[in-house]
Amino acid sequence: MRAEEMGRRCREALKRYKYVLLVAAVGALLLLWPAGERGQIPETAEEPDLFQTAQLERKLEEALSQVEGAGEVTVVLTLDTGPRQVIAQDGSAVQEGERTSRETTSVLLTKGDRSQEAVRLQQLAPGYRGALVVAQGSDDPRVKLALSEGVSALTGLGADQISICKGK
Repeated sequence: MRAEEMGRRCREALKRYKYVLLVAAVGALLLLWPAGERGQIPETAEEPDLFQTAQLERKLEEALSQVEGAGEVTVVLTLDTGPRQVIAQDGSAVQEGERTSRETTSVLLTKGDRSQEAVRLQQLAPGYRGALVVAQGSDDPRVKLALSEGVSALTGLGADQISICKGK
């Protein structure tokens, strides 16, 4: 008899609190649901690195070898500074008499998996220190000038920072 009475009470409780239990069950399912692609901010860590020196060297070699009379070209770049990121910052200033104190903090983005990431405003290209260009046809002054101008245009280096040598 006790089991029958307990069963009856459970059925009454289910009838009375069915909507509360339904909302609790849906909430528990949503908490356990894996984070999907929709509605999330794309991760910036997966962005390709736009400033890879070896890749730029290969592109320069391909482009400069197309210069008439240049022949086979090899390019070596040296970096002065690597690629840099400009991070968003929030700041405040408090003035106490003649003294002003400033406080800045990086702006953080909280992602769906509760991790935080700094907000990047801008990614700056690396600064180049110099370039060496080895080309078969670099004994011709017109070819040498064209190679120097091409490297200068793509890297921002001056003519005094670009060395062009004759290759084999």
